[in-house]
Amino acid sequence: MNDLYPYLGYKEVCQQVPIQFPPQHQPVQPGLETLMVPKPVFENPNYIGTGKLKNKVAIVTGGDSGIGRAVSVAFAKEGADICIVYYNEHEDAQATKSCIEAQGRKCLLMSGDIRGETFCKNVADCTVSTLGGIDILVNNAGVQFPQTGIENISTDQMRLTFEVNFFGMFIMTKLTLPYLKNGSAIINTASVTAYVGEDQLIDYSSTKGAIVSFTRAMAHSLVSKGIRVNAVAPGPIWTPLQPASWSADYITTFGSDTPMKRPGQPVELAPTYVYLASCDSSYVTGQVLHVDGGQSMQS
Repeated sequence: MNDLYPYLGYKEVCQQVPIQFPPQHQPVQPGLETLMVPKPVFENPNYIGTGKLKNKVAIVTGGDSGIGRAVSVAFAKEGADICIVYYNEHEDAQATKSCIEAQGRKCLLMSGDIRGETFCKNVADCTVSTLGGIDILVNNAGVQFPQTGIENISTDQMRLTFEVNFFGMFIMTKLTLPYLKNGSAIINTASVTAYVGEDQLIDYSSTKGAIVSFTRAMAHSLVSKGIRVNAVAPGPIWTPLQPASWSADYITTFGSDTPMKRPGQPVELAPTYVYLASCDSSYVTGQVLHVDGGQSMQS
């Protein structure tokens, strides 16, 4: 449980959560939550689940930290067992697992590279054999490599960004689909950059635009099977990916250009994923929900 500061209402959040962060940089992506100062707020201790996901099973890629951790813990509070898929951030993953198990739910950790079909198939098969099925897939893993212009984006960087952000999601969706059924849900993490663009994240923004289109196309493709497909488009959120992507100086003003003049915290996204995963959104498919501090309304 993150007790850096208590979960507060809208007015108090705007007044008391960090608006600026001390300079910091991590040399390797996707970054470690254990090294961040301050730590992201991933849990609302006043959030009491009502069984919206009782006995459901969810796969969450990038579930070890950041948005994925917040979503995983919220899902557990709603009664779901979780398979957390992560790259190699073992300490973060174990911390998230402890939070899930503290809610009385099961947690399976799967470490590997979602660019590989063999790994993704193993994730799907092990989730079914260990947790009993798959009801929810959250495609959340991603990387970003800021560059000052397209001339500085190598073909290898463009390929890597698409392989992780888009092809990894495509492969995971394809290989879990045989286990999904009527009532299942797929939720993809897009980004505000798909709508407003980001001049230093041309390749990343492009992958997120592809995710929006993929979400809409898959929603059409699977609606007859009773499987809903939606996405969430976060704005600047305080996650390990930020200090692992940007320079230390950039971090000091991260998120200050939103209408709310601050970045968001992972806990502020988690209820959106709960909504899209549960029957509360039974008439919602092919949609993208924006949780971005008002940034997309500027486009």
